[in-house]
Amino acid sequence: MHDQDSTVNYAALKENIREAGKKLGFAAVGVARADPGLAAEHLRQWLAEGCHGEMDYMARHAELRAAPGLLHPGTLTVVSAAVDYLPHGKTVDQPEQAAISRYAQGRDYHKVVRNRLQKLADAITTIIGPFGYRVFSDSAPVMEVEFASQAGLGWRGKHTLLLSKEGSWRFLGEIYTDLPLPPDAPIKEHCGSCTACLGACPTGAIVAPYKVDARRCISYLTIELAGAIPEEFRPLIGNRIYGCDDCQLCCPWNRFAQIGAAEFAPRHGLDTASLSELFAWSEAEFDDRLAGNPIRRIGHVRWLRNIAVALGNGPATLAAKNALNTRSDHPSPLVREHVAWALARLSAA
Repeated sequence: MHDQDSTVNYAALKENIREAGKKLGFAAVGVARADPGLAAEHLRQWLAEGCHGEMDYMARHAELRAAPGLLHPGTLTVVSAAVDYLPHGKTVDQPEQAAISRYAQGRDYHKVVRNRLQKLADAITTIIGPFGYRVFSDSAPVMEVEFASQAGLGWRGKHTLLLSKEGSWRFLGEIYTDLPLPPDAPIKEHCGSCTACLGACPTGAIVAPYKVDARRCISYLTIELAGAIPEEFRPLIGNRIYGCDDCQLCCPWNRFAQIGAAEFAPRHGLDTASLSELFAWSEAEFDDRLAGNPIRRIGHVRWLRNIAVALGNGPATLAAKNALNTRSDHPSPLVREHVAWALARLSAA
């Protein structure tokens, strides 16, 4: 716990923190008051409409999001930080290749960002002595985009992600702290009349500007959803087997995105692998190759479910049919059902 000290120049401390953050490789660091304001009400409304689908934790922890002091007692201030992750300019355009969200092709960002935030907290301790804090990176009920926009790191884009003049290919992390740092000013939003992201969403999940219905979102369907992917969405998923970047790929601001840290460079050929190749991975290979990668948390069964759908959406080649047939008697009913759907689709094609 930090004893507030009238001799401390908190404005100068904030600039020292920003400086230390830049040295640690953060693209931007800002400060917000620990009050999400109207965003908490918008969240409650979104939950009431059921837009979170089966993400029960969103509803369970809504009040922790709304009141940072409940999550970490004594929190006055949120230090918000961004890390660039754009690995390369390549996007997958071959239907027999696997399309994997760019953020998930390299090391698990949760660990990378949290480790950096911990180093930033250590740097603050060196300057000011012990203080109360807790670090987060998409690892707890924190209104990340709200605090980042309050802290002047960008604005909420119409796709609901944080957007800045350096684009949206960024991870966010926070330090909840009891230091009374002066907040930064938010910046003006610069989406204007552009609605590119709404039009680009394959499933129409961005149901209105600034509102995503997760139940339609490919990231939700391929990552969060545990059961069967609703049949109406399967053909729209294309070759996307983990997440979807379409609303970012079309955004004009992403022309100015910066190449990210080396940790996020693609591993195991995840940027070039074919669907058949990845479908052949055994559970042991899946666990082994994706150690330290965010994809591993969906488990092998969902991985096979997703790839089966993608194979069913691809060209009706002998290789695709043979790959699917290797899993047609898989122990999981979920895998069997999606394989059967894919085989029927390829036969009809």
